[in-house]
Amino acid sequence: MSNEKEYKVYVENRQLVIPGEVLAEGDIEVTSPFIYRLGNRWYSSIIGLVDVQDNKLNIIPLEGYYFPKVGDLVIGLVIDIGITNWIVDIRAPYKALMNASDVLNRQFNPIQDDLRRYFDVGDYVLAKIALFDRVHNPVLTLKDKGLGKIVSGKIVEIAPSRVPRVIGKRRSMLNMLIEETGCDIVVAQNGRIWINCKDEQLEDILILALKKIELEAHTTGLTDRVRNFIREEKSRRGIE
Repeated sequence: MSNEKEYKVYVENRQLVIPGEVLAEGDIEVTSPFIYRLGNRWYSSIIGLVDVQDNKLNIIPLEGYYFPKVGDLVIGLVIDIGITNWIVDIRAPYKALMNASDVLNRQFNPIQDDLRRYFDVGDYVLAKIALFDRVHNPVLTLKDKGLGKIVSGKIVEIAPSRVPRVIGKRRSMLNMLIEETGCDIVVAQNGRIWINCKDEQLEDILILALKKIELEAHTTGLTDRVRNFIREEKSRRGIE
């Protein structure tokens, strides 16, 4: 008996699709949360570009919000402080919670501990999604290397759906941005990007490059165009 999966694809690679459009039928491997199944057929739930590679079906969203997943790296903005936790905006339909016991790495004592000493409203934090089940709000953790309050640099926001394009295949776009600008760049899954540059000129160029990627994410040959854009901007501004 053959172990090969039987399926049929009704769309072409890089084709623009709309919600409700039939994409395929059968046992094709689906790697996107924006594709749903009814009977034996697969449908798109969003406007996006189809990606069909190696017998796998995916959709690259053209618009949309961030949907949390456990393990995701996110940059959150503290918007309120509770009795035992911080309320954090992660650009999702749900506000995230960051518990004092996780941050302090010990049991929280409301009499002795003032949460504002650690994070105040308006602070940015680099964290990971520790828990999320669609019933309760996402819970953040700082228990990993490099996580914590962001105290330097600048935060740039792009559409969360453009994050894969900023990173690129095998980090190709991200590595190019770092090499060409010399900036430190941390890309979070929720569309916030933390940048640290040695001067304001390079910071401005990097921000323009990120916005160019966001605007032209659906096009091909983007890495080379962005590289040329950065070099032209550096030359125009007299930056070696």
